[in-house]
Amino acid sequence: MNKLYPDSKVEIQGFTAKFYDNMINLLSFGSYTRFINNAINSMNITSNDKILDFGAGTGRNALLMNNCLSEEGEILGLEISELMIAQFKYKTKTLNNLDIKNQRIDQPFELEKKYDKVFISFVLHGFPFDVQKQIIQNAYNALKKDGEFIILDFNEFITDKTPLYFRIPFKIVECKYAFEYVERDWKQILSEFGFGDFQEKSFLKKHLRLLKAKKLNK
Repeated sequence: MNKLYPDSKVEIQGFTAKFYDNMINLLSFGSYTRFINNAINSMNITSNDKILDFGAGTGRNALLMNNCLSEEGEILGLEISELMIAQFKYKTKTLNNLDIKNQRIDQPFELEKKYDKVFISFVLHGFPFDVQKQIIQNAYNALKKDGEFIILDFNEFITDKTPLYFRIPFKIVECKYAFEYVERDWKQILSEFGFGDFQEKSFLKKHLRLLKAKKLNK
């Protein structure tokens, strides 16, 4: 897989893709599982929700979301890394309501059905702004009326005003697009695409955020 955005760090390949979950656990000192559980519990998933998972990765988040679903609920993951797709399929092979598709989320696409929720976790910040806008448009197009676009990512902040314990690893690990992402007003941007009725929950002393935006009639 060729990277379209050399400066991005969300197009994951090779060793990182193969051992992604283990690396996240290591880098978070084992705290990621508790954090992602809390975040997904804040999504208010209903038992029959149809969920579209943008950048679904290895299926870790999909499996947690699936705990909230009945047999009538379903999840479709969109992912481009073949290594991650293989892991997703392996982890979900006994679950008929979870599926994954090789599909870029940064380019226009159409699906056969509409969804109640579109979820994207720590992916949006890693693209150029014009591409982020395309992803937002894709989410809007994929949602039912009153459906929710749910973004789990960095909150809005001024990087140089954050505490050292957060600022240093952020500057070391993140790409240039992330520095631009955290200084934008995402509620205003989302409202321009037809989203509103925002709800949010912050984590890690307000450096991370789960932002829910409802699809409104334009």
